[in-house]
Amino acid sequence: MRLKSIPHNAVLYTSNGDFMYKRIRDLREDNDLTQKQVSAYLHCSQQVYSNYELGQRDIPTAVLIALAKFYNTSTDYILGLTDEK
Repeated sequence: MRLKSIPHNAVLYTSNGDFMYKRIRDLREDNDLTQKQVSAYLHCSQQVYSNYELGQRDIPTAVLIALAKFYNTSTDYILGLTDEK
C-alpha cells in the first residue's frame, strides 16, 4: 500500500502522554525495521520520524492512522488505550 503525502502539521494530543511514542518505537523494533524504512512509508524524513518516536514532535492523526494500518494494529493500541494489538 502506498500513501499519498501526509500533511505533518496536524496535531494529535493524547492523555497518555509519552506512552504512544514508546509504542511506535517498540512496534518498529519488533518488526525489525529502521526509522528510515518507516519514514519512507510515511513519506517524511527520518529526522521527522525520529522526532515522533522521541516525543519531540506531535504525531498527526493521519500519521497515527497510517502507522496503525502499517503495523496491522489499532490506533487505540498505539495511543495506549488498550494493550490488545
